[in-house]
Amino acid sequence: MRTNAFFWRNISLSVVLMSGALLSQSALAFTDDEARKAILELRQQVRTMNEANQRARIQLSDQIEALGQEVVRLRNDIEQLGRPAVAGGAGGRAADPRSQDPREQAAFDQSMESFRKTQYKETVQNLTAFLTLYPDSKLAPTAQFYLGSSRYAMKDYKGAITTLQAMVQKYPKEPRAADALLMVASCQIELNNRAGAKTTLQRIVKDYKGTPAAETATKRLPLLQ
Repeated sequence: MRTNAFFWRNISLSVVLMSGALLSQSALAFTDDEARKAILELRQQVRTMNEANQRARIQLSDQIEALGQEVVRLRNDIEQLGRPAVAGGAGGRAADPRSQDPREQAAFDQSMESFRKTQYKETVQNLTAFLTLYPDSKLAPTAQFYLGSSRYAMKDYKGAITTLQAMVQKYPKEPRAADALLMVASCQIELNNRAGAKTTLQRIVKDYKGTPAAETATKRLPLLQ
């Protein structure tokens, strides 16, 4: 009887040990399967992210190229905008106003002559002096516009933005106000401030409907999306 009891106890112990081993193997197998699944899912996620990043880089490259081409066109436009209008409204713009004071007009004309010669540093000096001497001149809005244009040509984009925004704030109804904002947008693009440029172009479209600047702004907005 004692031998049989010992025998059955050994059998029971063996069964328990074997069951434990089988459970351990099952648990390990389950863990391995889950790990493989997780790795496969992770690889797929990485592959998807890489593909998405590649598409994004291509799209960004296309946008940058298009924006660069648009900046070149905008610079050409600005060269046209920056040319002083003469009597008769050259280029479809009204002629710049003239002062009744000969000395005031001469000082302004001297500044415009240096601008036409692309002597932008001298133009900045002349127009800064002009605006100091004649702050209330009817030529002041035009002088401030060319001062901003000269700073843009010198690649002083922050200075140009400050000058042109001040001009628009003080003279929002001036014929060149919309053009000034268009140049502000160009400066913001040069400074890689796409959000600021977008806001400026939207302002042109909203506040200066029907102007050539608004039409240009409408065409440029999609490039900043």
